[in-house]
Formats: sequence, C-alpha cells, structure tokens
Amino acid sequence: MMVCSCSRPLQRTDALGAVVTGGDAGQAVAERAGQSAPASESVTSGGQASAVAMAPAAAILARAEKTLPYPDRADFDRLDAVLKLLSERAREAMPLTTSNRAEFLTDLQQVLEEEKSFRTDDLSLYYLIDKKHNVGVDYVPKDLVHLEKNELFDINKNNLSLRPEAYKALCHMAQASLKDGVRLLVSSTYRSYEYQTWLFQHWVDVDGLEEAERESARAGTSQHQLGVAVDFGSVSDDFADTVMGQWVYAHSEDFGWSLSFPQGYEDVTGFRWESWHFRYIGRPACDFQRKWFSDVQQFMIEFLDTWKNS
Repeated sequence: MMVCSCSRPLQRTDALGAVVTGGDAGQAVAERAGQSAPASESVTSGGQASAVAMAPAAAILARAEKTLPYPDRADFDRLDAVLKLLSERAREAMPLTTSNRAEFLTDLQQVLEEEKSFRTDDLSLYYLIDKKHNVGVDYVPKDLVHLEKNELFDINKNNLSLRPEAYKALCHMAQASLKDGVRLLVSSTYRSYEYQTWLFQHWVDVDGLEEAERESARAGTSQHQLGVAVDFGSVSDDFADTVMGQWVYAHSEDFGWSLSFPQGYEDVTGFRWESWHFRYIGRPACDFQRKWFSDVQQFMIEFLDTWKNS
C-alpha cells in the first residue's frame, strides 16, 4: 500500500537547507528529535506499477451513450430541497436558472450512472471526507497498488500506493504528459490512519494547533486515507508556477483528477490552498464540477452526498 495524507505533506529544510518532503521528511524530523516515525505511509501492495491497464473503449462509449430518463417533477422538487440544505456560497457558485435545471439534472444523472460502475466493495470515488466527515481507524482501501520506478512517471520514495482506479488514471495522465515533454513526479499518496495521527501531531508541535488545522488533516479526515489523492512535485506553493504544475492544472481533469483545495476557498474546504494536491474522482465528475460548481470539488462532492442522502 501507499500512504498519502490530505493536508500539507511533511516538508521542511534540514540543517543544510535541503528540502525534505513526505514520509522521508517525517523520518528525518523524527530522527533529529530522537524519535521514530510510524513505519511508513503505506500498507500492502495489491499490484505493481508497471503495465498500464487501458479501460475498454467500448464500455466507456456504452455508458456515455446510454439513454437516461428525462427528469420528472419529483427530481425538480428534490433539487429544490437539496439546494436549501447547501451553504449560501455553494448555491451562489452554481449557475442554475429556471431554464437550465433540466440540463443540470440530466448531467447529474450521468454522474450517478457512472457511480454504478464503481466497485461495490469499497468506498465510492465520490465519498465525502473532510473535517466533518471521516473514515475509521481500520479503513484501508481495497487492493492498493504499490508504485514502483517506471517509465511513465517519477516517485520520490518507495512506500507509495493508490487504489487501482486512481493508479490507472495516473498512468494515463502520465502518458499524455510525456507526449508533451513533461514527466510527472509523485511525492505522496495513500496514508494510513496511524501515520496521519503522527503527522498531524508533528505539525501541531512545529506550527501550533491553529496553523496545523489549516495545513494538515486529523486522522480519519484525510483524502489520502482513501487512496485516491496524489501530491505532485515539490509539495509547495511554487509547484503552481512550474512547468509540471501548469501542465497538471491544464490537463488533470481530462483524466479525472480534481484540485482539492483551490486558492480562496479555505473557508469552504477547511484547508489553505494546496496547489499540489489532486483527488481522483473520474472524468464525468470533473466535467460536472467544472460546469455546475465553479470547478470547486468540495461544492460538488457535498452536493452529491446531500442528494444521495435526501
């Protein structure tokens, strides 16, 4: 398995000014403090990061072309009820009008239809996890794929892993980036509950509780524990200005990867801007997010959760 946490990955400069990130930074800090960090961010390997499994084109087209029923009166009433449960800022982010509600509901049906193709023995790729919604200490994603050195992208440590769906999507995106002359660097992925507990406390010790809450997730509330989040590149603000960062920003949603903590939405996501942190939710959800939720993942995931539980 591979480990990745929701909030800012461990990153500090050592005594010589060299940057140390991720689990390596945790170990380095712990060693200087005379402690031992939890064994690793990862768990067990459910596969290898070598071959790229391509999704059957016929299956994708079949789902895309499936005829869905036109929204009925009950759907419109349900939408009104759900909108009342959302925050004012979320509603303001949605370009809904009287004339486009049917279009919105049709797009929603397509996203929910896509969810039916997800594996049923693990959490949905749309699972809402944040400061108010969590997973338990025992939750570990199914069949985590261990990331190894490969021809598609670089890794900065050997204990990284992802859910199979996210791993395949990462490979597809890495193939495309290579064609554009950009090689991706994966710096953090799955993180266990135990590791996240240690990591959050570390940032409390370093920055104080108030700052740690902005930059690090408490155990059980990290997207990294879901096994579908990746921190790319330097894991620092300057990632946004790098060639890699600009390529990922421009193309990630084409492969189902969504920026989790955008700039200017700390009051919505609970975390400051993290230019390097992307979550795999699938292409249909990314399109839905961009079209109807001002491209803010939190608004879209909260809406889906409220809809399904209404």
